[in-house]
Amino acid sequence: MRTTRYVPLFLLSAAILAGCKSHPLADYRPLDKAGMWSSSMEDLKKLNVSDVEIGQLVALKNAGVSDDMCLSLVQVAHGHQHPFASAASAASLNRAGFSDEQILDIARNDQLDTLSGDAVMLRLIRLSDPTVQLILERRMKKLTTLSSAQIGRLKNTGLSEKEIVSRIQSGMTDAQADAEAAAREHARAHSGTGFVRVHGRRR
Repeated sequence: MRTTRYVPLFLLSAAILAGCKSHPLADYRPLDKAGMWSSSMEDLKKLNVSDVEIGQLVALKNAGVSDDMCLSLVQVAHGHQHPFASAASAASLNRAGFSDEQILDIARNDQLDTLSGDAVMLRLIRLSDPTVQLILERRMKKLTTLSSAQIGRLKNTGLSEKEIVSRIQSGMTDAQADAEAAAREHARAHSGTGFVRVHGRRR
Protein backbone atom coordinates (compact mmCIF):
# COMPACT_ATOMS: atom_id res chain seq x y z
CA MET A 1 0.00 0.00 0.00
CA ARG A 2 2.82 2.41 0.84
CA THR A 3 4.33 1.92 -2.63
CA THR A 4 1.12 2.93 -4.39
CA ARG A 5 0.87 6.07 -2.24
CA TYR A 6 4.39 7.22 -3.06
CA VAL A 7 4.26 6.79 -6.84
CA PRO A 8 1.86 9.72 -7.46
CA LEU A 9 3.96 11.93 -5.16
CA PHE A 10 7.09 11.05 -7.11
CA LEU A 11 5.41 11.85 -10.42
CA LEU A 12 4.14 15.14 -9.02
CA SER A 13 7.64 16.09 -7.86
CA ALA A 14 9.08 15.25 -11.28
CA ALA A 15 6.44 17.39 -12.94
CA ILE A 16 7.24 20.31 -10.65
CA LEU A 17 10.97 20.01 -11.37
CA ALA A 18 10.34 19.87 -15.11
CA GLY A 19 8.16 22.96 -14.86
CA CYS A 20 10.95 24.86 -13.08
CA LYS A 21 13.26 24.23 -16.03
CA SER A 22 10.79 25.24 -18.73
CA HIS A 23 10.28 28.82 -19.88
CA PRO A 24 7.02 28.91 -21.83
CA LEU A 25 6.46 32.63 -21.11
CA ALA A 26 9.93 33.87 -22.12
CA ASP A 27 9.78 37.26 -23.83
CA TYR A 28 11.28 37.07 -27.33
CA ARG A 29 10.46 40.66 -28.29
CA PRO A 30 13.97 41.96 -27.46
CA LEU A 31 15.41 39.51 -29.99
CA ASP A 32 12.94 40.71 -32.60
CA LYS A 33 14.08 44.30 -31.97
CA ALA A 34 17.71 43.16 -32.20
CA GLY A 35 17.05 41.87 -35.72
CA MET A 36 16.72 38.13 -35.25
CA TRP A 37 14.62 36.33 -37.85
CA SER A 38 11.31 34.87 -36.70
CA SER A 39 12.36 31.40 -37.87
CA SER A 40 15.43 31.59 -35.64
CA MET A 41 13.28 32.60 -32.68
CA GLU A 42 11.08 29.60 -33.33
CA ASP A 43 14.15 27.40 -33.17
CA LEU A 44 15.13 29.05 -29.88
CA LYS A 45 11.70 28.28 -28.46
CA LYS A 46 12.40 24.62 -29.13
CA LEU A 47 15.57 25.02 -27.08
CA ASN A 48 13.47 26.43 -24.24
CA VAL A 49 15.69 29.45 -23.56
CA SER A 50 15.10 31.64 -20.52
CA ASP A 51 14.73 35.43 -20.35
CA VAL A 52 18.30 35.62 -19.05
CA GLU A 53 19.56 33.70 -22.09
CA ILE A 54 17.53 35.95 -24.37
CA GLY A 55 19.35 38.91 -22.85
CA GLN A 56 22.66 37.20 -23.65
CA LEU A 57 21.55 36.59 -27.23
CA VAL A 58 20.46 40.21 -27.65
CA ALA A 59 24.01 41.23 -26.66
CA LEU A 60 25.39 38.86 -29.32
CA LYS A 61 23.05 40.21 -31.99
CA ASN A 62 24.05 43.78 -31.10
CA ALA A 63 27.68 42.68 -31.55
CA GLY A 64 26.90 41.52 -35.09
CA VAL A 65 26.78 37.78 -34.43
CA SER A 66 24.63 35.78 -36.86
CA ASP A 67 21.40 33.97 -35.97
CA ASP A 68 22.94 30.60 -36.78
CA MET A 69 25.86 31.29 -34.46
CA CYS A 70 23.53 32.35 -31.66
CA LEU A 71 21.58 29.11 -32.01
CA SER A 72 24.74 27.01 -32.10
CA LEU A 73 26.14 28.61 -28.95
CA VAL A 74 22.91 27.94 -27.06
CA GLN A 75 22.84 24.32 -28.29
CA VAL A 76 26.44 23.77 -27.20
CA ALA A 77 25.81 25.31 -23.76
CA HIS A 78 22.72 23.17 -23.24
CA GLY A 79 24.74 20.15 -24.32
CA HIS A 80 27.01 20.91 -21.35
CA GLN A 81 23.92 20.98 -19.12
CA HIS A 82 23.97 24.70 -18.35
CA PRO A 83 22.34 27.84 -19.78
CA PHE A 84 24.20 30.05 -22.23
CA ALA A 85 25.87 32.86 -20.27
CA SER A 86 29.01 33.71 -22.27
CA ALA A 87 27.85 36.45 -24.63
CA ALA A 88 30.61 38.86 -23.57
CA SER A 89 33.31 36.24 -24.17
CA ALA A 90 31.93 35.16 -27.55
CA ALA A 91 31.48 38.78 -28.66
CA SER A 92 35.05 39.70 -27.68
CA LEU A 93 36.40 36.77 -29.71
CA ASN A 94 34.23 37.82 -32.64
CA ARG A 95 35.55 41.39 -32.48
CA ALA A 96 39.13 40.08 -32.32
CA GLY A 97 38.64 38.35 -35.66
CA PHE A 98 38.14 34.75 -34.58
CA SER A 99 35.94 32.75 -36.92
CA ASP A 100 32.61 31.25 -35.87
CA GLU A 101 34.13 27.79 -36.07
CA GLN A 102 37.02 28.76 -33.81
CA ILE A 103 34.61 30.26 -31.27
CA LEU A 104 32.39 27.18 -31.42
CA ASP A 105 35.41 24.94 -30.96
CA ILE A 106 36.22 26.76 -27.71
CA ALA A 107 32.54 26.56 -26.70
CA ARG A 108 32.43 22.83 -27.38
CA ASN A 109 35.25 22.47 -24.89
CA ASP A 110 33.18 24.57 -22.45
CA GLN A 111 36.00 27.10 -22.11
CA LEU A 112 34.61 30.31 -23.60
CA ASP A 113 34.93 32.33 -20.41
CA THR A 114 38.22 30.67 -19.51
CA LEU A 115 40.06 31.25 -22.80
CA SER A 116 38.52 34.34 -24.39
CA GLY A 117 40.64 36.95 -22.60
CA ASP A 118 43.92 35.18 -23.31
CA ALA A 119 42.89 34.45 -26.89
CA VAL A 120 42.19 38.13 -27.56
CA MET A 121 45.61 39.01 -26.09
CA LEU A 122 47.27 36.59 -28.51
CA ARG A 123 45.76 38.62 -31.35
CA LEU A 124 47.03 41.86 -29.82
CA ILE A 125 50.53 40.39 -29.62
CA ARG A 126 50.24 39.98 -33.40
CA LEU A 127 50.98 36.30 -33.61
CA SER A 128 50.16 34.51 -36.85
CA ASP A 129 46.87 32.61 -37.17
CA PRO A 130 48.57 29.16 -37.15
CA THR A 131 50.42 30.02 -33.94
CA VAL A 132 47.28 31.34 -32.26
CA GLN A 133 45.42 28.17 -33.25
CA LEU A 134 48.26 25.98 -31.94
CA ILE A 135 48.20 27.74 -28.58
CA LEU A 136 44.41 27.53 -28.26
CA GLU A 137 44.41 23.83 -29.13
CA ARG A 138 47.06 23.17 -26.48
CA ARG A 139 45.02 25.11 -23.92
CA MET A 140 41.85 23.18 -24.75
CA LYS A 141 43.77 19.91 -24.39
CA LYS A 142 45.07 21.10 -20.98
CA LEU A 143 48.67 20.91 -22.20
CA THR A 144 51.32 23.13 -20.62
CA THR A 145 51.27 26.34 -22.62
CA LEU A 146 52.76 29.78 -22.04
CA SER A 147 50.39 32.57 -21.05
CA SER A 148 49.89 35.44 -23.46
CA ALA A 149 51.72 37.74 -21.01
CA GLN A 150 54.86 35.60 -21.06
CA ILE A 151 54.68 35.13 -24.82
CA GLY A 152 54.50 38.89 -25.28
CA ARG A 153 57.40 39.39 -22.89
CA LEU A 154 59.59 36.87 -24.71
CA LYS A 155 58.71 38.48 -28.03
CA ASN A 156 59.72 41.87 -26.67
CA THR A 157 63.15 40.50 -25.75
CA GLY A 158 63.79 39.74 -29.41
CA LEU A 159 62.76 36.10 -29.73
CA SER A 160 61.15 35.25 -33.07
CA GLU A 161 57.71 33.65 -33.29
CA LYS A 162 59.36 30.44 -34.48
CA GLU A 163 61.59 30.38 -31.41
CA ILE A 164 58.61 31.03 -29.12
CA VAL A 165 56.60 28.23 -30.76
CA SER A 166 59.55 25.87 -30.26
CA ARG A 167 59.56 26.68 -26.55
CA ILE A 168 55.80 26.18 -26.30
CA GLN A 169 55.96 22.81 -28.05
CA SER A 170 58.75 21.70 -25.72
CA GLY A 171 56.45 22.36 -22.76
CA MET A 172 58.07 25.49 -21.34
CA THR A 173 56.27 26.77 -18.25
CA ASP A 174 55.51 30.38 -17.35
CA ALA A 175 58.12 30.19 -14.58
CA GLN A 176 60.78 29.06 -17.06
CA ALA A 177 59.71 31.76 -19.52
CA ASP A 178 59.90 34.36 -16.76
CA ALA A 179 63.46 33.30 -15.95
CA GLU A 180 64.55 33.38 -19.60
CA ALA A 181 62.87 36.72 -20.25
CA ALA A 182 64.51 38.22 -17.15
CA ALA A 183 67.92 36.97 -18.28
CA ARG A 184 67.45 38.33 -21.78
CA GLU A 185 66.19 41.67 -20.47
CA HIS A 186 69.21 41.90 -18.16
CA ALA A 187 71.59 41.09 -21.02
CA ARG A 188 70.00 43.71 -23.27
CA ALA A 189 70.09 46.34 -20.54
CA HIS A 190 73.84 45.82 -20.06
CA SER A 191 74.84 45.33 -23.66
CA GLY A 192 77.31 47.92 -24.91
CA THR A 193 78.07 49.22 -21.41
CA GLY A 194 81.56 47.69 -21.13
CA PHE A 195 84.70 49.86 -21.22
CA VAL A 196 85.85 50.59 -24.74
CA ARG A 197 89.25 52.22 -25.34
CA VAL A 198 89.05 55.07 -27.80
CA HIS A 199 92.19 55.47 -29.85
CA GLY A 200 93.02 58.97 -30.95
CA ARG A 201 95.78 60.22 -33.21
CA ARG A 202 98.79 61.64 -31.43
CA ARG A 203 99.87 65.15 -32.23
